[in-house]
Amino acid sequence: MRTITFDMIAEIITIGDEILIGQIVDTNSAWMAQKLNLAGIRIKQITSVSDDRQHILDTLHQASQRADLILITGGLGPTKDDITKKTLAEYFQTGLRTDTDALENVERIFARYKVPVSDINKKQAEVLENCTTLLNMNGTAPGMWIENNNKIYISMPGVPFEMMYMMEELVIPRIKGAFKLPNIYHHTILTAGIGESILAEKISDVEDSLPEHIKLAYLPKLGMVRLRLSGSGQDAEKLNAEILSYSKKIIDLIGEFVVIESDTALEKVILDLMESKGLTLSTAESCTGGYISHLITQHPGSSKVFVGGAVSYSNQLKKIMLGILDQTLSTFGAVSEETVKEMAIGAKSEYKSDYSISVSGIAGPDGGSTEKPVGTVWIAVAGKTKTVSKKFNFGNKRIQNIERASISALTLLFKLLKEEQA
Repeated sequence: MRTITFDMIAEIITIGDEILIGQIVDTNSAWMAQKLNLAGIRIKQITSVSDDRQHILDTLHQASQRADLILITGGLGPTKDDITKKTLAEYFQTGLRTDTDALENVERIFARYKVPVSDINKKQAEVLENCTTLLNMNGTAPGMWIENNNKIYISMPGVPFEMMYMMEELVIPRIKGAFKLPNIYHHTILTAGIGESILAEKISDVEDSLPEHIKLAYLPKLGMVRLRLSGSGQDAEKLNAEILSYSKKIIDLIGEFVVIESDTALEKVILDLMESKGLTLSTAESCTGGYISHLITQHPGSSKVFVGGAVSYSNQLKKIMLGILDQTLSTFGAVSEETVKEMAIGAKSEYKSDYSISVSGIAGPDGGSTEKPVGTVWIAVAGKTKTVSKKFNFGNKRIQNIERASISALTLLFKLLKEEQA
């Protein structure tokens, strides 16, 4: 093991026309970046390139000027459009060899399915002459570890579960065994109900006092802002304590807007809190069309809290499913405080839940009026002791209005939960 501490810089290169034309989404890079960062490796750049020999060669040369560790995924398949191996061989001015262990792995996989191994499949076992082979236990294409001019190049398959196995079982342990890497620590504060600029003003003094090795990042999303304190150093315990002390200073200034000190989704925080208290939740959605229910039910175990709800788009269904009065709808309209409160109370009563959320609004792009323009949304939450409601005026973008209304509804629920369960 190299005894000196090494601040390793990495670059990720994904190869494939299918990424550049949007046929598939490059989830590999995000996953790899997270794993590398946790290991103490800094990411300098992420690049996607086409299945073009010169494009790949140029990108490899450029990456070698920026990074110590270059990770490459894609282009290792058996077909003619998979050119990564040949291009790497050209870049390193070396040939290809058949790796005996890799060939046995290919034969073993094909024998399992009782399929003969063709010559094109046998070529999967070819690797660069100057590489250390990384056996792929989840597929036929082996990975390659190449050391050249004090740089490390790692080529892996683009299939996500094959790459993930290789990274976790082979690549990261090998890097950690070869280098003493610094500790990198992240601490996240999730806030809701406050804008990024106002947040920055409130905590500017703390931000200005941060030492050079600790950075503060603002990660805004519709209706929420995550604050991420990040630091690096050799003494992990001291670093963690230092970052937590700055986190406390921030929370002392913005406590009313803090949801949790964790990189956790707002709805998951609510589910965990309600489950710990033995509480249940229902929804009554109009303009959000079930999006709140989707956010909730994407999390495993949500059934312990969420009993279900109504997507009552029409006035007729509002009356049938939630018991909304004709007089309320005719007097105040579907998008009103009176209606949304009845929706929340109706859902709580009809579905026998402890809490309920209701939303009614004009998502757009049409349907608005002078009195109630597009983006007008009423939200209500019925709790143990009271029902609270709030009017919002969003913009004219339909999808954004649906997302903002959903997050605003969850924020209103969280505040009532905190108040009633204090």
